[in-house]
Amino acid sequence: MKSKLLLITFILISSLGYSQMLEISGKVIDAKSNTPIPGVNIEIQGSSQFLTSDIDGNFNSPKVPAGSKLIFSSIGYKKYELKVTKSQKVTIQMEAVSESLEEIVVIGYGSKKKRDVTGSVTVVSSKTIDELKPIKIEQALQGTVAGVAVSAQSGSPGAGLDIRIRGISTNLNNAPLVIVDGYQGDLGIINPNDVESITVLKDAQAAIYGTIGANGVILITTKSGKKNAKTKVTYNSYIGSQETTKKINLLNATDYALLLNESYGNGGQPLPYPIVSGLGKGTDWQNEVFNKAPIISNDFSISGGSDKITYAFSGSDMYQQGIIGAGKSDYKRNTARLSLGADLSDKFKLSANVIYTYIDRDALNERGLGSVLFNAINTPSTLTPYTTNGDYTLVPSTTGFGIEIINPLAQIENTYNDYKLKKLNGGVTLDYDVVKHFKVTARAGFNTGNSKGKTFNKQVNYGGKVFDITRSSVNQNAINDNDYTFDAFGVYENTFKDNHKLKLTIGQTVFKEFGSGLFATGFDVPNNSWENADISLATVTSTAGVRDVGSYGYDERRLTHFGRFEYDFKGKYLFSAMVARNVSTKFGPDNRVAVFPSFTGGWIVSDENFFNKDSFFNFLKIRASWGLLGNDKIGNNRYVGNLGGEGAYVFDNTLLNGVSVGVIPNPKIKWEADEKLDLGFDAKLLNNKIDVTFDYFKDTRNDLLIGNIPVSGITGVYAPGSGAPTINAGSVVNEGFEFAINYKDKLSDDFKFGIGYNVTTLKNRVTKVDNSTGFIEGGSFGVSQPAPSRMEVGHAIGYFIGYQTDGIFQNQAEIDAHPSQAALGAGTSPGDIRYKDLNGDGVVDLKDRTDLGNPIADFTMGLNLNFNYKNFDFVAYSYASIGNEMVRNYERTLANVNRSNYVLGRWTGEGSSNTVPRVTTAATNNNVLSDYFVEDASFLRIQNIQLGYTLNKTLSEKFKISKLRLYAGVNNLYTFTKYRGFDPAATDGSPIGGGIDYGFYPTPKTYMMGINVNF
Repeated sequence: MKSKLLLITFILISSLGYSQMLEISGKVIDAKSNTPIPGVNIEIQGSSQFLTSDIDGNFNSPKVPAGSKLIFSSIGYKKYELKVTKSQKVTIQMEAVSESLEEIVVIGYGSKKKRDVTGSVTVVSSKTIDELKPIKIEQALQGTVAGVAVSAQSGSPGAGLDIRIRGISTNLNNAPLVIVDGYQGDLGIINPNDVESITVLKDAQAAIYGTIGANGVILITTKSGKKNAKTKVTYNSYIGSQETTKKINLLNATDYALLLNESYGNGGQPLPYPIVSGLGKGTDWQNEVFNKAPIISNDFSISGGSDKITYAFSGSDMYQQGIIGAGKSDYKRNTARLSLGADLSDKFKLSANVIYTYIDRDALNERGLGSVLFNAINTPSTLTPYTTNGDYTLVPSTTGFGIEIINPLAQIENTYNDYKLKKLNGGVTLDYDVVKHFKVTARAGFNTGNSKGKTFNKQVNYGGKVFDITRSSVNQNAINDNDYTFDAFGVYENTFKDNHKLKLTIGQTVFKEFGSGLFATGFDVPNNSWENADISLATVTSTAGVRDVGSYGYDERRLTHFGRFEYDFKGKYLFSAMVARNVSTKFGPDNRVAVFPSFTGGWIVSDENFFNKDSFFNFLKIRASWGLLGNDKIGNNRYVGNLGGEGAYVFDNTLLNGVSVGVIPNPKIKWEADEKLDLGFDAKLLNNKIDVTFDYFKDTRNDLLIGNIPVSGITGVYAPGSGAPTINAGSVVNEGFEFAINYKDKLSDDFKFGIGYNVTTLKNRVTKVDNSTGFIEGGSFGVSQPAPSRMEVGHAIGYFIGYQTDGIFQNQAEIDAHPSQAALGAGTSPGDIRYKDLNGDGVVDLKDRTDLGNPIADFTMGLNLNFNYKNFDFVAYSYASIGNEMVRNYERTLANVNRSNYVLGRWTGEGSSNTVPRVTTAATNNNVLSDYFVEDASFLRIQNIQLGYTLNKTLSEKFKISKLRLYAGVNNLYTFTKYRGFDPAATDGSPIGGGIDYGFYPTPKTYMMGINVNF
């Protein structure tokens, strides 16, 4: 009996001891530097309790069960476990590991450590963004991410940028999906300083987004407050001066007059300039239109948090004038952002993020016939900008000058337009820890935008030109665009027997976009002035009797069910499977549903026992992915007919105007399907100083949604408001390699050094065009010439088709011995271009056109350098594009226009030139599209250099400033290229015809000085 009492007493004492609550406090420090580590997550194992260390690394937990474990974790450090046996004050020393491997990567509806990612994913940090100082956030991807090409559609303020991930896969929209803090967003409205990181999903990892992920996904994470952090105030400001990076070498007045005399003489006409002496250099019209322009940016942020609440608020103001037209071409962007996070309880967490953006943009006609640069290039240098009485000089309307070219300064003066956008977007997320290992997330995101545009067409006379306006008018529009996203998904995550880690994500997304637009035109603006340019003051009926008002509305929806299964064994054998089921109103009932699966796998070889981590390799992961993704970027309601066309009908012998079916419908259209394959590895070498990533990829896009399919005119397709149907009728393959290597080292306590290089190879080819012609055309060249760009089987999408040259005819005997070129439209004389008869039928005609190149680069590269010496820091970013061609189409072929100075090397007699043809006013075949107009547009661009100095901490703290940094830099410093045009990197974004240079507005060079202050 006594022994039983002792046993019971022992059990009671033991159980009381085990259930005893102990107090553990202390400090978390870096094991190497002994500096405090703030924000360390501290989990009480077996419970739902969490706490974090404060800004000084301190922590305190008064209720820790005896016998349990405290698990300390922080990004960049190894986990630390402490078994609790008594109340005590401890110092926790955490060992740093490779930061890049422990980095948390957002992968869509979740995140994971970079070491565990099995897809092709690249992250651009806020540090890189700060170094690049991009005006628009898209520019931060130029040269920093392998496989991503970013091209400016124009160098004008506020112009869009074209982003392509691993090539061009469709003849429609190739833009990637953009997700901002979990909801579908817009890169163009974001202040770059608000961005914490940019994650680019390039392969089947994006399949969880189903029908909208085929072009790749860009995930933006904005900055937020940190728990247990003191209030931090930052202020950033810079001012800059912009100027053009390039001017085309044109003829001065004397050279122009001499050449024109020669041209008229060769054409058998009287000389226009019998006396050339005294003309001098004349007017440099490019100097007249280009100007130095300011750019100013200011932004601030306030952030911080307690153990339950985090907050961040920021505001920005940016103003940029154009290097052409000054205030007539400018861009203003204001943003305000609020981010809040709150732990409502141990189980509920709430976060919210709202961004307000205001944009005001004015723009000039920027490209093609009638643009300011087109007129500056082609207006003769013998003309002066102004007459003696101060009026703008009129460009003559004679045959040699044509009716398109006008004084570019007068054009700028008479251009009036304004565009304003107010946009509010954001999201709210609620996380609920239902039970241990299972969490549910509900998230709502929204975008709502209201824009107003106004263009005033002033009554003006340019001297008999096509741009003369005999009756003033004002065009106005008001557009409302909205969308919202609602996500609901659950995540189960658990580890079994220490080796089997399982994570399952299941959920659904509802997306809806809707909006409307209203357009109107008024005529006879009072006083012919911009001040009175308003519909309310103008007459609303045109003399032509056309409709002066218009409107539209749209309402599209998409429902997605998705799931992701992730499993790893011992942390080194990794596998995931994803599936998305989409339902979209963009397609008819029979093809509205589609399912997109994908699989990824990885093996961390360096975790194997046979792997010697002390050797050359420190980390090695092999990975592979395969999946199907979709694309639905087409116009709305293409599967059903609508009354969008104009029709004429006879009733009671009277012809009446009415409406008819617009774009011809196709009820059988369905998604584009993209099969993605990726094989790659990630490695770290030489004590984690070198980081290497390699990928082989192959993307096969099938069932391309092709518009403007040629159909019979009997269908009414050519009637006003009508159009050809959209069908699934093509396939495109993109294949290539990506390689990136980064080296970082601390050479001494004062000197840190880093260099990064990436290269991407790309081969693009069309494998199917299933329409009546076997090809699709696009772009334009010259006047009344066949389309210069095609999508055709066996070629790259958007390749250039034209004639292949074979030198210059030196004499009549060579002409007589060569196949006839009369089918091209004119006779041939010595000094004219000789074209190859490629099919050997004895005649040079349309059948001899061939592939002259394409605008898709064979290689793209980025090289980035940075170092820190004491308080000085320096960065340099550059990128290159090799193997892409561009068509020179900014020169008018009329007799009296100015010309580029390469014509000084023209043919003037037998043996004088075998590259540049003669000049003449007579009709020739020298201006048909041939490789004479197709140039190598390869380039290397020094994108950014920046030198900064950070004030000594002791001095800055005297002013109660934690950091003060001054810097100076240059963006778009220099471009090495043989291309003659303004910008070899420019494109209008069109997959077919995008590489044709109509006179792109050059991207400016910007000198800037700035300051960063942290309080």
